[in-house]
Amino acid sequence: MTFKSTGITFIISLCIIFSLYYFLEISLWWLILPLLVFMFFVIYGSANIQFNFYTKAFCSAITKEKQIAVTFDDGPNKEYTPKVISLLEEYNAKATFFLIGRKIEGNEAIVIQIDSAGHTIGNHTFSHSFFIDFKNVSGFKDELNKTSDSVFNLIGKRIKLFRPPYGVTTPNLAKAAKALKYQIIGWNVRSMDTRNDNEEKIILRVTQQLKPGAVVLFHDTSEKTIHVLKQTLEFAKQNGFKIVSMQSLLNIQPYE
Repeated sequence: MTFKSTGITFIISLCIIFSLYYFLEISLWWLILPLLVFMFFVIYGSANIQFNFYTKAFCSAITKEKQIAVTFDDGPNKEYTPKVISLLEEYNAKATFFLIGRKIEGNEAIVIQIDSAGHTIGNHTFSHSFFIDFKNVSGFKDELNKTSDSVFNLIGKRIKLFRPPYGVTTPNLAKAAKALKYQIIGWNVRSMDTRNDNEEKIILRVTQQLKPGAVVLFHDTSEKTIHVLKQTLEFAKQNGFKIVSMQSLLNIQPYE
């Protein structure tokens, strides 16, 4: 189900109910049912990036090879991002960092370090505001362009991978991303490392879901994630998983 097909189904349902009202005099209270169903799909589709409700998002790869990708949101972080980079180097793993534009100022050296280490940089908007999903198309373009400009000024590359804040998509976000030629990136393994304080539960959640083609979501914003990442990398090594770049796993271009 997409937003378009859901809307068409909703309109057809309304027509059927009005026809039954006209010919059989059923109660118009039946209109509540398709309205509730429509609202459910809109809310669920917006909140679940894997649903591809408004636009296609790359959330995993279809492959038999034991390859996975690890991604980090909400950086750069002066304390934790360098630790993540160091761990990845230790395990010869490549990752994708979705950066918040407003956090780049003061952390320019870390952005350069991410790129120099061979990792990929993606866009996570400039503000990552709690109310960002209420922005119009122009507002989303501004969010993306400001972060893109900040990264370009440091590494000379135009980023083209975009992960929506909170994994929420909207019609305006989809239009802005399409206009700016971004590939929207989701995940299919969510560590919940910002919500769960129990490291053992987080690592269990991640490792139980690892399979060929998985895209794992972490946040390089806490010491807890550093510990979980190390265990994840060790688990992947012991179980024959190779951690590759997002572009390699999904066969997409990360830069313009």
